[in-house]
Amino acid sequence: MSCETFWPKGFRRRFCCATYRRLILWLTLFLIASCATAPVTGRRQLILIDPQTEMRLGLQAYEEILKEVKLCRDPVVDGMVEQVGRRIAKATGKHYDWEFKVIDDPKTINAFCLPGGKVFVYTGILPLVKNEAGLATVLGHEIGHAIARHGAERMSLGLMAAFGEVLLAEMLDLKNQTTKRIFLTAYGLGATVGLILPYSRKQEFEADTIGLYLMAKAGYDPREAIAFWKRMLEVSKGRPRPPAFLSTHPPDEARIKHLEELLPQVLPIYESAPHKYGRGREIPKPHCS
Repeated sequence: MSCETFWPKGFRRRFCCATYRRLILWLTLFLIASCATAPVTGRRQLILIDPQTEMRLGLQAYEEILKEVKLCRDPVVDGMVEQVGRRIAKATGKHYDWEFKVIDDPKTINAFCLPGGKVFVYTGILPLVKNEAGLATVLGHEIGHAIARHGAERMSLGLMAAFGEVLLAEMLDLKNQTTKRIFLTAYGLGATVGLILPYSRKQEFEADTIGLYLMAKAGYDPREAIAFWKRMLEVSKGRPRPPAFLSTHPPDEARIKHLEELLPQVLPIYESAPHKYGRGREIPKPHCS
């Protein structure tokens, strides 16, 4: 196959066959070197983005989101989210620049974590978490997605799909609109912050597993995770569209069954935690200024 016939029309003038051969060699080596392992589960992953670049993209997205949303200024609620979040973050063993923000949006039932430890919780989910252990469930799940690099895994697929349009090296910047679209889709942020796209079943179950492990290690009763998900699933009944936090693939019964099966493994971790908080304090109704 000649270089002229291989490359799409837009690339024919920019690349020669030698460049093509170097590119294929580079991509092959990159694919070989890009295998990662998810924490806790040990699942093998194919990730084409190095952690430093992923964190840089996460920071860019974080700065943009802060310009778009209204943050809650309730010191009690903010303090509780910060405290529980810090305990979960410590359990990860990851030395990220962790930040925890509460978004003043009572209609949105959701939370998410960007690469590098930038965590957002919507006020709409707080009535359902009820207590600190419920909050630990939410934060553990979202932080689980982040430390397992699920977004980078999804973005890698997006980058590979778009490879014929723009070279990978040219795409790793959110100023590039193609990269921005792929990043927002991969990390579940959609066209607006409130539009959350689902992770895959495998990633959702994995985030549940990691989150349960993290909350138990942090000293929160993992049995409260099952109670939280049952409340979430009850809220979704009768709705034409489930809450954003439930826009995921695992069937309701399968998710709860999965957590119940994990309990014998994580309860000893909880029992041996240096500090046990159990259910923790009740989450008050937020009064955002």
